Amino acid sequence: MSAVLFRQTLPILFGYLPLGMAFGVLFTAQLDYAWWYAPLMGVTIFAGAGQILAVSLIAASAGLLEVFVAMFVLNARHLFYGLSLLGQFRGAGWRKLYLIFGLTDETYSLLTSRPRPGTRSEEQRNDFLITLFNQLYWVVGCALGALLGDNMAFDSTGIEFALVALFIVLTIEQYKALGEQFPLWTGALAAAIAVTLLPTAHQLIGAVVIATGTLLLQYRWRKSRREGPAHG
Repeated sequence: MSAVLFRQTLPILFGYLPLGMAFGVLFTAQLDYAWWYAPLMGVTIFAGAGQILAVSLIAASAGLLEVFVAMFVLNARHLFYGLSLLGQFRGAGWRKLYLIFGLTDETYSLLTSRPRPGTRSEEQRNDFLITLFNQLYWVVGCALGALLGDNMAFDSTGIEFALVALFIVLTIEQYKALGEQFPLWTGALAAAIAVTLLPTAHQLIGAVVIATGTLLLQYRWRKSRREGPAHG
């Protein structure tokens, strides 16, 4: 079973390793800390874009409160992800806290689109292993990048595109698994509206709010249509 789960996480492996390495290089280039602080951040924080933002703010001499607020706003989208997984994580016991802590965009996409043929307990264990695998990939990438950045200089221009490529792969896989176009077009339209109407600092959270609100309205509309004939 672990081999099957590993194969399911391969797209995330190929995205997290180079992206984690990019973070590690950025960490050692901008901050005067030992290289091992980079993988330590991956263990204790585990937020790709949040970690990169934190490094930039710390390098700019921002205060801890500013760093906390910025990271909270950037990662606030995970609140919406978590709401949709409350039922899936219910009864997970000691694994539940780690499943909540380790929830990232890519892990969420995989947990909500993968086949779930086993019992609830078995699938919660599999969710735990997938989350653990994904964090391991990220931490290894952070460590490798920090070691490279600490010992040699190289041009890492463009390596951040790995995140974009990873999202494209996960979107395609989720569409193939769900077979529904509405969430795909909703996300695209929400992003277009946010980019057009909102300032850069608020575009991500704005797009998430628009998309989530639209999907919730769709859910309520479908639920009312299903319940309508029954009440009639």
